[in-house]
Amino acid sequence: MNRDGPCRDYGQNSAAMAPQGRSGVSSQTTRDRDMVSAFVKPAIKFVTVLSLTLAAATAMITDAFAAKRVALVIGNNDYRNIPKLQKAVADARTMADTLKQLGFQVMVAENQNRQSFSETLLVFDRALEKGDTAFFFYAGHGFEIAGQNFLLPIDVPAATAGQEELVRDSSIMTDRVVSRLQNRGVRTAILVLDACRNNPFEEKWGTRAVGGGGGLAAMSDLPEGMFTILSAGPKQTALDRLSDHDSDPNSVFTRVFAKELLKPNLNLVNIAQNTRRVVNDLAVGVKHKQQPAYFDQMLDSDRIYFSGGSSAQRTIDVEPKVAALNPGVAPRSTPEADSTNAPIALFSRHNGGWTVVFSIIDPVLAISWRYGESGEFKETGFADTFDPRTRKRSPNTSIELPSDSPATTLQVRYIDIQGNMQGPFPIKFDPEAALIRDQRKTLDMTSTSWLSFREFNGLLVYYTHLMSFRCAIREVKVGIDSTVPDQVIKMPPCDPLNPSAIPHEARPYMKLPPATKSVSVELTYRDGTVSEIKSFRKAAAEGLNR
Repeated sequence: MNRDGPCRDYGQNSAAMAPQGRSGVSSQTTRDRDMVSAFVKPAIKFVTVLSLTLAAATAMITDAFAAKRVALVIGNNDYRNIPKLQKAVADARTMADTLKQLGFQVMVAENQNRQSFSETLLVFDRALEKGDTAFFFYAGHGFEIAGQNFLLPIDVPAATAGQEELVRDSSIMTDRVVSRLQNRGVRTAILVLDACRNNPFEEKWGTRAVGGGGGLAAMSDLPEGMFTILSAGPKQTALDRLSDHDSDPNSVFTRVFAKELLKPNLNLVNIAQNTRRVVNDLAVGVKHKQQPAYFDQMLDSDRIYFSGGSSAQRTIDVEPKVAALNPGVAPRSTPEADSTNAPIALFSRHNGGWTVVFSIIDPVLAISWRYGESGEFKETGFADTFDPRTRKRSPNTSIELPSDSPATTLQVRYIDIQGNMQGPFPIKFDPEAALIRDQRKTLDMTSTSWLSFREFNGLLVYYTHLMSFRCAIREVKVGIDSTVPDQVIKMPPCDPLNPSAIPHEARPYMKLPPATKSVSVELTYRDGTVSEIKSFRKAAAEGLNR
């Protein structure tokens, strides 16, 4: 049984383990198969799910979903340089079967190395069109470095302290998966990661471990239309099995999540909450803490329902022909929105308005942008630093927007190192959603500042910090000398034009009996997710607040 140790069973042999190097992807049309043959190795097996009855069209995800629903599930067991896993491939197969019953076109990929992982994602890109529903499921090792999550291919190298960049360069960053789905223009994107929550590079043989948080980072800073579920919460490990006698072929999370997906009349939030409750109860039964976390950036997640109805289906195995990418293809001057080089943006709110920071994976010579679909592009200018990759001044990667900027689409373009203009690329700007994401991220990073104590004519407990970032909060609960928050603190309404300002009539503190020793606090965020319960002790705070 796995508790505080590795979150997967590290076995050399397993009945659930796919043969070394086996991988699979499925597609729906001849066009997709022809395209796939240009990108995917012959070891990949394609599984195409064709609906034969009208029931497939009504085996429903409600009309909030687009007509085409496409899923990619990946399971990695056969790691070569870090501990192998036993159940990740079986988890992927279970999820593939479940999603087929829900009317998805399902691509299944197993034991992906770095190159095949990238090629599989490219196939997934090509299968998606504007307005589609995309579902991405990954089971395998995952790792967090400096707040960024990475999915580990089976050929990721072993690494020790100081070699984090080696892991970065050999892995798939989840932010890139998110941005690729966004660039395809999908209406709804669901990302589910049953990733190993421990450090797969843990110390052994006398070497130091690669630095990391021992789990995946929270994914609260997501674009609109994304719904993400992680198999365990922050600083938690995910159970593979409940005991040495647990014969279920799937991890604890996947066995519960797959069943919840097939229950009728449940929306996405219901499914995530039910999964969290059941997994938590199972984990508590073996004295372990595992509470799956979900992050909701969808405006209609409470109206998107899954149903377990399935239609007659058949599976077609397609053996793709070998074809290599043509290395002589010239770069496009105006890439499509699915380009792997598309920029992403981080929106941060401050007293003067918005700071927008663009992130571009390639070295660039210049960056320009504009509002909407027309008008002149504005240059971002240059920083007082040199980029060693281009041997030229670095372009300024940030711009400023007024505080009252309306929702719009920013168009961003750049000049690459060859001197070619790339773009423009569309980046959606929703001030309300961006404000919530920005303040939520700040609250997550500054949780030790949520409350502070002061003795002044009694004991005062200040929650000024929470009030300053209240736009991301739906409800605040506290517990006085209790680890169970049961009292609601009322917050003033959010002012989008001046979100951090505290109204003069608001009281950012509460008065408690002098004998009070501790206060616990729990936040319910605007997206419906709930924070960990944080406890603040008076004795620890008095020395800091006098």
